[in-house]
Amino acid sequence: MVTYTDRPWTKSYDKSVKANLSYPNITLQDFLKQTASRVPNSVALLTSAHLPVVGRLDKSVTFAELDRYSDALAAGLIDMGLKKGDRVAIVMPNTVAFCISFYAILKAGGVVAATNPTYPDDKMAYQINDCDAEIVICLSLFYEQVKRVQSKTKVKKVIVANIKEYLPPLAKLLFTIAKEKKDGHFVAALKDGDVWFKDVLANYVGQKSTVATTPDDLCLFQYTGGTTGVAKAAVSTHRALVANVLQQDAFLSVEGIPGEKEIMMGAIPMFHVFGMVAVLSTGVMKGCRIILVANPRDIAEVAEVVNHYKPTLFHGVPALYNALAQNEDVKSGKLSLKSIRLCVSGSAPLPPATKKDFEAISGGKLMEGFGMSECPTATHVNPVLGVNKEGSIGLPLPDVDARIVSLDDGKTPLNIGEPGELIIAAPNVMVGYHNMPTETANVISEHDGKRWMHTGDIAYMDEDGYFFIIDRKKDMALIGGFNVYPNNVEKVIKDHPAVLEVGVAAVPHPEKEGQEALKAWVVLKPNATATEAELIKHCEAHLAPYEVPRRISFITELPKTAVGKTLRRELVMLELQAREKK
Repeated sequence: MVTYTDRPWTKSYDKSVKANLSYPNITLQDFLKQTASRVPNSVALLTSAHLPVVGRLDKSVTFAELDRYSDALAAGLIDMGLKKGDRVAIVMPNTVAFCISFYAILKAGGVVAATNPTYPDDKMAYQINDCDAEIVICLSLFYEQVKRVQSKTKVKKVIVANIKEYLPPLAKLLFTIAKEKKDGHFVAALKDGDVWFKDVLANYVGQKSTVATTPDDLCLFQYTGGTTGVAKAAVSTHRALVANVLQQDAFLSVEGIPGEKEIMMGAIPMFHVFGMVAVLSTGVMKGCRIILVANPRDIAEVAEVVNHYKPTLFHGVPALYNALAQNEDVKSGKLSLKSIRLCVSGSAPLPPATKKDFEAISGGKLMEGFGMSECPTATHVNPVLGVNKEGSIGLPLPDVDARIVSLDDGKTPLNIGEPGELIIAAPNVMVGYHNMPTETANVISEHDGKRWMHTGDIAYMDEDGYFFIIDRKKDMALIGGFNVYPNNVEKVIKDHPAVLEVGVAAVPHPEKEGQEALKAWVVLKPNATATEAELIKHCEAHLAPYEVPRRISFITELPKTAVGKTLRRELVMLELQAREKK
């Protein structure tokens, strides 16, 4: 009989993938130094802009330049008082300045604490204050907001970059004339003590950090909890991130294509570990050209960038793949996605219909994976050459041990195929949550000689070692005495031809006090129609009676996190607010 200790997933690996890897005793920024030495003149980062009449223009940064610019900024940060272990907040989307800042902070011995630049004041203030950052690096677009919240934090200095600094010359000129003030990027003068990003690079050109960092030093505060309430900083070391970069590379490089021959889409936000580790850190280690996309919600821009620059690797979320597959210019053939060879989908369950549609229109392979901010970032993914099982998050990466354990004690392994909580032991598991020992103890346990991360996900493993997520423990609904998993219901509704997106959650029963009812919020495809009765009938054909949502609302957009997870608690709030108005 197969057991978890047999690690049956390793038998399903592609032939060249080893079950165990050797990890060099280096820090994350050493990958940049190595790549800059190996292929100094290869393009690391590319920023583009589309101009009327002129067309699309771009500007690139080589690996040698990225290494040199981040050296200069690191020296500047140290001169500003940054000490080893200090956190620096980054408030930016995917830009060249973000990438330079990321490596500069690490080189200076600091810890990266990136925050979502679209956060409201209170959330931004909370994260910057919680991580004890005294320096913030931001885009000029967010400078006023950072200054508004500064008094609620420990911040003493703000370094300000302008997005136009890394635009092509003509695009930079037109941006300055037509859009800088209009779009809020223009800052007439910085407040006392604050400095311009470009001035720091110029003032410290040729200088380097003298701080010695080790693999066991902290390098990342990744805030998590957007779907659960209070944000927690998952704290990780260089050793953990180096391990995860190499784990992902081992799994995805089985075709033997040199990294410098790969073009990687940089559309997933780098202020989240998915973009920061799977795209930026892994791309730099491999020597890939990374196409930076600051606003992945602009689907027309993403589609045009893919058509023009022809990326081969694309990390994204289901909502992005779905939107691209439904884009009219893509469907008509005006814009092509045919360059894409491999895609990894994460952050939310991948609906089978989305996988089918995207693979059909791109010709590439879309593989579902799984990861967490607490294991930054990936722990599972489907194989490149092997079987991709529908609905599966795939196989644990090399050196990742995974088990399904009892929901009652969080420890007893369950039989193969039996659902329980997914727990993970791996070299990429976080140290813990910053200043939250109780929350850390709730998710980290030590037994059987290993340190286990409790994911909070209900899952099962089949005999081939493929894992399947059923739902989050907290999202499981109790309907008429039966356990119901919203993810399963969403997959069925998403298969209806009129449905673009759907979110399902348990709400207080409107008639039976103390009980729950299931509700679905549906976004229809453009020009498509469907009624509540039609969707309920569709569900009845594929679900048990207690799984069928009897209440359906049609909305224009689902509330999501920055990386595409549906915020079910906000859907529930919409229902409660609607009831209050009646």
